[in-house]
Amino acid sequence: MQQYICCFGEVLWDMLPSGKLPGGAPMNVATHLQNLGIPAKMISRVGKDELGAEIKAFLESKNCTTEWIQEDETLTTGWVKVQLSEKNEATYTIVHPVAWDFIQTNEATQQLVNQASALVFGTLASRDDTSYQTLLSILKNLPKDSKVLKVFDINLRPPHYSQGLIEEFLQYADIVKLNEDELKIVAKWYEIEGDEENQLREISQKFNIKTLIVTKGGDGAILLRLENDGKKHFFQQAGYKVVVADTIGSGDSFLAGFLKNILAEKSSEYALNFACAIGALVASHSGANPAISEADIEEVMVGVRG
Repeated sequence: MQQYICCFGEVLWDMLPSGKLPGGAPMNVATHLQNLGIPAKMISRVGKDELGAEIKAFLESKNCTTEWIQEDETLTTGWVKVQLSEKNEATYTIVHPVAWDFIQTNEATQQLVNQASALVFGTLASRDDTSYQTLLSILKNLPKDSKVLKVFDINLRPPHYSQGLIEEFLQYADIVKLNEDELKIVAKWYEIEGDEENQLREISQKFNIKTLIVTKGGDGAILLRLENDGKKHFFQQAGYKVVVADTIGSGDSFLAGFLKNILAEKSSEYALNFACAIGALVASHSGANPAISEADIEEVMVGVRG
């Protein structure tokens, strides 16, 4: 049976000072997975408008199927105003409501997810009740013996989340990805002190999460993962130094790179190294979806092999 990953949530246009670029965290993960040779099925919704037609054409240009992209008769395709700081870090103004706030579910969508290798989801698509209920339904209706990896990319976008929402999805997650600022927020909620490793261990224990990843921008990433010996091991990977064009989509490509290697049963060290390398390469380009080859990634990687 063919291995594929489902990505659930927002597809949108990032309206940058220099023009518009396709984006949305789950869509960025999908396009990078596809580029890395892992088929991705994007579950989302666009308007019956020019922006919707353009984003579907973009996905098709990346060899991503648009079969699971719904069309909304009344709401527009999502878009976001992006502002870049002097350090080229992005801040977002996310228009609401838009088509991806109203993703529907049906038996065919559930079956698609049931047979996937993984389901990637975040918080933003659950800011409105319809898409939230759809995602919750998909998670609740996975078979009890399901081997689908539930991958929660926390991706906090104020004001579109709550502690209760995060807690609810943490209960389902096998893999959780967050950045260092998001780790501070979550640790503060539960009054978890100590260093980052201790914070990850306590969060992992509280919610029974097998894999926790924290991206640290130019400083690389850390990982806490339940290994085959039954113990949770802590890993660190230094960042790769690049000239940053912007950070849009860097974390999404990181997640795609990590999942590709975990599904291929590569070592945790190798998966983390590969993910940091692709994240750095994407940050060295403008926009979320530059085409990065595995040869490019391997060229910058040092040290651990799979």
